[in-house]
Amino acid sequence: MGKRNRAAVVVLGDIGRSPRMQYHSLSLARQAHLNVDIVAYGGSEPHISVSEHQSIHIHKMPQWPTFPRNFPKILRPLFLILKPIFQFLVLLWYLCIKIPAPDCFIVQNPPSVPTLVAVKWASWLRHSAFIIDWHNFGYTLLALSLGRSSPFVSIYRWFENHYGKMAHGSLCVTKAMQHELSENWGIKATVLYDQPPEFFRPASLEEKHDLFCRISKNLNEPYGLCDCISNGLLRADDNDPNLTPFTERVGTDIFLKENRPALIVSSTSWTPDEDFGILLEAALMYDRRVAALLGEDDSTGDEVVWEGIRDGKEFLYPRLLFIITGKGPEKEKYEQKIRKLNLRRVAFRTMWLSAEDYPVLLGSADLGVCLHTSSSGLDLPMKVVDMFGCGLPVCAVSYSCIKELVDVEKNGLLFSSSSELADELMMLFEGFPGRCDSLKSMRSNLMERVSSVRWATVWDENAKPLIHKVISERST
Repeated sequence: MGKRNRAAVVVLGDIGRSPRMQYHSLSLARQAHLNVDIVAYGGSEPHISVSEHQSIHIHKMPQWPTFPRNFPKILRPLFLILKPIFQFLVLLWYLCIKIPAPDCFIVQNPPSVPTLVAVKWASWLRHSAFIIDWHNFGYTLLALSLGRSSPFVSIYRWFENHYGKMAHGSLCVTKAMQHELSENWGIKATVLYDQPPEFFRPASLEEKHDLFCRISKNLNEPYGLCDCISNGLLRADDNDPNLTPFTERVGTDIFLKENRPALIVSSTSWTPDEDFGILLEAALMYDRRVAALLGEDDSTGDEVVWEGIRDGKEFLYPRLLFIITGKGPEKEKYEQKIRKLNLRRVAFRTMWLSAEDYPVLLGSADLGVCLHTSSSGLDLPMKVVDMFGCGLPVCAVSYSCIKELVDVEKNGLLFSSSSELADELMMLFEGFPGRCDSLKSMRSNLMERVSSVRWATVWDENAKPLIHKVISERST
């Protein structure tokens, strides 16, 4: 069968929240010159470069309904059994009927059931190649809620292994995962490290100012009665286009404020594999430690920057503003915890940004924090890759293979507890914004690599040869 010059990218999830599969789609269109059909759920909008590309076509599947509030508990097991059957039939309809026959299917894993089964059947019926992009293992994610000893986890793992072996080619995100797939699953996979696309880059002063103006309403709304951003000292008028908590426009010039808070960004899916409590505890420790160093009580601390003497040396500690982006099931629980914290030097904001504004936020921040721990211990957080693309140093939770990404003291730091994270915040932001030598050194190291290693480069070197190989084998 001859080549069709088409590829199908399959995600049993929100395409707007699946950046790696968006990047695959862009590379298939731009670098492999293929027409691309994305089959996924709607929800969040993908990046404009994906949605407006003339060779990329997005097909949004209907979703299985959520439990109604008054749904009888006795019927919920039946509801959960019917869900994968419904998903399987919808996937088959889209992959076999709704879209043109592709040369290859590239599917995101996890989820594995029923995705891998449906894509394998579709690839057989349409004489197409079947490629899996292993982001993690589905059975380890299921084990977070059911436990490793659950029979459902064992059944899920069997499906993942059985249909994983049927793929004509595999990509994965780390060398550790490549080794696991090879040694224990009998699957040969090519490592395709996540790298940022070109729109993740440091933001200009004008881009920073414009973003802070767009999100000024969110910045000014505290959790609780008042915090260090909304108490009038750093609060900016929602309707004043010249002033934000971080920047000020004077005529045609834009300046970063000397008394601005340090901006720390953490993106999360608000799921159990990210312990957001660590960040809340570290923020509380930072707040209390600075107060103790300055000998303050609860009635003081209204200055914008705190000054003091330690070991005969003047030091400065800024206020910290944490912006937490993302959607997920545990968001409301942690927002309630934030409201109960009595913080004087630290403020939190949660928000969801567009695919165009999110890179600008990363490019405007002073530090990134990653709480991803990995259910398998074998994947890497893509959010850190995006931060690095913006020249943003990162503090990340330490686990087995994170050093494949974070080079300690070169581009970031690792921590295993809230106390260690608080220590790092104290060290990194001492002297902010003028000094902060460690923070500046890590940012400088990142800036040297920011333009040299991009998604398009590694995709061309690793994914493109594999995709061409399996398509050629299937078309002859």
